[in-house]
Amino acid sequence: MMKNFINIKNVIVFCIGVVIWSCNAPKIVFKEAKNTIPEQFTSNTLDSNSIAQIGWRDYFEDNYLNALIDSALVNNQELNIVLQEIEISKNEVLEKKGEYLPFVDLGLSGGTDKVSRFTRDGAVERNLDIVEGKEFPEPLNDFQLGLSASWEVDIWRKLRNTKDAAQLRYLAQTEGRNFLVTQLVSEIAESYYELMALDNLLEIINRNVTIQTEAYEKVKQLKEYAKSNQLVVNRFKAQLLNTQNQQYAIKQKIVETENKIHFLTGTYPRQLNRNSNSFMKLKIDSLQAGIPSQLLENRPDIRQAELQMGAAKLDVKSAKANFYPKLDIKAGLGYQAFDPSYLFKPESLLFNAAGDVMAPLVNRAAIKAKFKMASAMQIQTVYAYEQTLLQAYTDVLNQLAKLDNYTQSVDTKSKEVKVLEESVDIANSLFQFAKADYVEVLLTQEEALDAEMELIETKLKQIHGKVQLYRALGGGWN
Repeated sequence: MMKNFINIKNVIVFCIGVVIWSCNAPKIVFKEAKNTIPEQFTSNTLDSNSIAQIGWRDYFEDNYLNALIDSALVNNQELNIVLQEIEISKNEVLEKKGEYLPFVDLGLSGGTDKVSRFTRDGAVERNLDIVEGKEFPEPLNDFQLGLSASWEVDIWRKLRNTKDAAQLRYLAQTEGRNFLVTQLVSEIAESYYELMALDNLLEIINRNVTIQTEAYEKVKQLKEYAKSNQLVVNRFKAQLLNTQNQQYAIKQKIVETENKIHFLTGTYPRQLNRNSNSFMKLKIDSLQAGIPSQLLENRPDIRQAELQMGAAKLDVKSAKANFYPKLDIKAGLGYQAFDPSYLFKPESLLFNAAGDVMAPLVNRAAIKAKFKMASAMQIQTVYAYEQTLLQAYTDVLNQLAKLDNYTQSVDTKSKEVKVLEESVDIANSLFQFAKADYVEVLLTQEEALDAEMELIETKLKQIHGKVQLYRALGGGWN
């Protein structure tokens, strides 16, 4: 009785010592994120409706563009690589879940052993019978069949926190995939509209080549009637050649842009259909930005950063659990005999059970380092989240301003082009009647060409602003 009391006393003393030792674990201090965000983007954006809630098919309303996006969502290699990374993360969650469940193995083994007679084991076997009148066989066989189990009891939730952190990272990767989709949809749309703009630039140059060719022919006729000279003819010819030369640079850009779209859609070069004639007619309807707080739900990169913050917190808790004692339970149940005929007899039954409680004693420096690393990474994810939130808000402001400014620029530039087109006709008429210098004609034609090309480029920036605002608000992934 006294002996049992002493054993219980020793166990209690040991447990108290372990608890006191574990109290030396550092305290967790989480850094919390500041997710305060302005109530509105501008003084004019009070409506909670957002274009981010519109599907990309309805937003772009272009069958050719939508077909390209459909192809990219299936064939884009980068997107497919990310999908496989998500599958890997999904299986990591299952792996972590299995770590805090008991491990049970079923085993079957067999062997044989021949010991020397002139050893202790050999002498004992020589003088002992298995049953009366039956000696130990020589060599001695051994057959075993049974179950073995091991289980690390997750007292401090270390293993479950690790599993939950892996699950949050899996969800974060899913959001990362959604963010990649928004980038992909936006990039294809921008390249598609750029291709339409290049087609229009090429058309403008071809039209100007025709106009300048007619002017060049008229100048040559005027020379024949002694109303002009070779200098004028050469200047008109040089301008025509310069305009013709611009075709090749634009044709090269068209090839590169087409191939970029092919790469994004995961297809080899083929004919890309587009309705370039409608480029200048594309309208920028009233684009509703909603309110900034909607970015928390619409932007996948913000949700991804938020999930990574949650995973980092669980990593810190798991790292702290390493300071506490670990309880391992092991057990076995089965049959063992030297002869298969005895294997399933009651006398061949064996079992064992053991429990180990271990607390870190010497290598606490490494555990502290791991804890500090996890804490630093938790702080890092908070800063990354705040940076992502600020970047998202800034993106929207930039694109709203871009749309407003380039919309006004398109209107202004359109008026300029109209005036210069009239000026070209006037200059040509005046030149024919010797009331204008040929330099005025050349400069007017050059200014008109430059203005038309700038109008196309400005229109492209306006349309890109529409696409980029859609992306900035978190549209395109759903």
